Amino acid sequence: MMALNLRATKIRLPPWLLLVAAATLAFIHLGTNLKWGNYSHFAISLVYWVAVGSIVRDKHRQIKYQSDLYSCGLGILTFGFTFALGAVISPNLFLGFAPLFMALALMLLASGMEHLSQYYSELIILFALGVPKIALKFLPDIAPITAKFSAFWLYYCGFDVLLQENTIILPQGAVDVVPSCSGLNLILYMLGLSVIFLSIFPVLQTKIMKFLVVIMAAMVGFFVNSLRVAILALLSGDLSRLTFEYWHSQEGALIFVMLSVLIYSVFCWLILGYSAPKH
Repeated sequence: MMALNLRATKIRLPPWLLLVAAATLAFIHLGTNLKWGNYSHFAISLVYWVAVGSIVRDKHRQIKYQSDLYSCGLGILTFGFTFALGAVISPNLFLGFAPLFMALALMLLASGMEHLSQYYSELIILFALGVPKIALKFLPDIAPITAKFSAFWLYYCGFDVLLQENTIILPQGAVDVVPSCSGLNLILYMLGLSVIFLSIFPVLQTKIMKFLVVIMAAMVGFFVNSLRVAILALLSGDLSRLTFEYWHSQEGALIFVMLSVLIYSVFCWLILGYSAPKH
């Protein structure tokens, strides 16, 4: 009976208040990435936040802003769980899933459980942002493949390169391609970008177009990372140690993340240009 009364009490929060709350939560999440030195994840997270904001802006006139006490209480509990995730459970999971839980809490406050389905695309996109934080533990190691492709680039560029298992050996030094450098993390984030693209531009409904959008995302992530590993191998000598450390750090990784996003954006623009006349 109490649950029915809570649901019967309708609440409508002003949209401007929800907008301020969303901007504040995005700022907290992005600021946490910078504070913890996760610059590459900051760049990816910014893309996801902007994509979700763009979708909400485009359909804000159709959104039903009406919640209830039950949904508001559940939203407040979700906020509490989100910050407990970062402070107590796992800071790593916080970076990945905080946007999803923050957005879910806001959606409960804005529209309640009854109208939660209108945010389906936004929730799917933000879920994709957190997937790599869990999936990496269960996916196979692709470091041997990455090492082979990186050695391939170096060989065909004329360098004297030798590959021993996962170790790329050059006259000036060598690098060992470990699982964390295999590029699987970037591949998963790029696949998330394909989810964003298909959500924002639903004109691409044919199976072949969907396949191309998804497979290209994975290929761009893999090839750009293999290029990064090849560059690190070239900088592995003692005289280039400081340069090597920079390109191996989060700051260096950020550049390759941005390069991946740029290449994939150009591809998506070309795909849209090809499909627009037909739709």
